[in-house]
Amino acid sequence: MPISANRERATLRGPVALLLALPALLFALITWQVVADGPLVRLDERLSRVLVNPDRCSELLADLGNIQVAVPLLAVALGYVAVRHRRAGVDRWWLPVAAGALLMALVPALVVPLKALMARPSTPAEPPGTGYYPSGHTATAVVAYGSATLLLLPWLRTALARRTLITLCVALVLGASYGLVRRGYHWPLDVVGSWCLCTVLLASLWLSVRAVATPGGSQPPDP
Repeated sequence: MPISANRERATLRGPVALLLALPALLFALITWQVVADGPLVRLDERLSRVLVNPDRCSELLADLGNIQVAVPLLAVALGYVAVRHRRAGVDRWWLPVAAGALLMALVPALVVPLKALMARPSTPAEPPGTGYYPSGHTATAVVAYGSATLLLLPWLRTALARRTLITLCVALVLGASYGLVRRGYHWPLDVVGSWCLCTVLLASLWLSVRAVATPGGSQPPDP
């Protein structure tokens, strides 16, 4: 393996470890507060009362986290990336696409048991019930739009195109998150907890995308 590749990997270990550790620790802290009904939860409930104001706009924004909206967009991105990788003769061209699809499938596998285990009550704007932490709609939005962005970025040739894609991804995720809280579908901590959990998942996807560019193998063209 070339020395430059070894140096690059050694340089990335610190930032990658930080990217995985910080959101994981924050998720653990928020989860502990939800389970213990700690002071962070009481602050969260007060903040929710200030932010909730159901309207049509917030409902439409919350819909950005629906499976019917987010997953088809991810599927289009996966198909496009698969074709581009295959035509370019990229080694293990199928790996990023398979990783993106697997990551999306992991969302309900992780979130649904957590919802049942946490059993957090609904907001006053929703019918009485439990299972609101973490937010599944937020997780769907973060993983679907985030995965599509990570997979498409290597194929964009200009800095403007990359910035536009990243901005669009952030806008979609924040729009869905804001809509869920504003409409009263979720407490703010439900949304933040999903952000933290899915940041860890997306960091894992990013590592698999980098693995395609193996020394001596083909890879996406440099922007």
